[in-house]
Amino acid sequence: MTFKATILTLFPEMFPGPLGHSLAGKALAEGLWSLEVRDIRSHASDKHRTVDDSPAGGGPGMVMKPDVLAAAIDAAPQVGPRLLMSPRGEPLTQSLVKELAAGSGMMIVCGRFEGVDERVVEKRGLREVSLGDFVLSGGEPAAIALLDAVVRLLPGVMGKAESGTEESFEDGLLEYPHYTKPNIWEGAEIPQILLSGDHKAIAGWKRRKREELTKARRPDLWQRRSPGKI
Repeated sequence: MTFKATILTLFPEMFPGPLGHSLAGKALAEGLWSLEVRDIRSHASDKHRTVDDSPAGGGPGMVMKPDVLAAAIDAAPQVGPRLLMSPRGEPLTQSLVKELAAGSGMMIVCGRFEGVDERVVEKRGLREVSLGDFVLSGGEPAAIALLDAVVRLLPGVMGKAESGTEESFEDGLLEYPHYTKPNIWEGAEIPQILLSGDHKAIAGWKRRKREELTKARRPDLWQRRSPGKI
């Protein structure tokens, strides 16, 4: 079954963008996943195609109108969860990416302005997802990043299945350093253990480096690991 992704946006021309290239683009061309992009503005009922209005209670900026956005959601086919890219959402983690990739597809709503009317979030069951503790100009770049992470895990997309098993976050650790030829570059050498052919020693080196990097760069990840995994 082809994984189906539906994007609701005010800027449909932003897609497929990077998703039309590299692994995701090749998989899209081969039919391993499909992408449907829908313009939210086409569901506005007035001649100016208005999609936003001033926030109730005052405040800066504008808010996406519930009637227009809900109409766009209702008109789209329901396949998988309905996601809303939002800085207040749950963090996008590798475990969530794997959960989404295991499904049949998803709808992604790309918010704009100050945000989306809360009634749409509640009544249409939108699951809010965030890329991190920062704010983008809109949900489109976040949707592209989320889809890229999901698509690469779909069956047949990556050349080697093991490519997805030794990556950062797969077991709570960051990935180990990588090297390739030339063996000496600008006076720096590839660690000799990687050239030794001793697979057990190489595996131990990779493990130690993953632990060192995680403790140094992401102490939050290291602290969340259970004693049995350390």
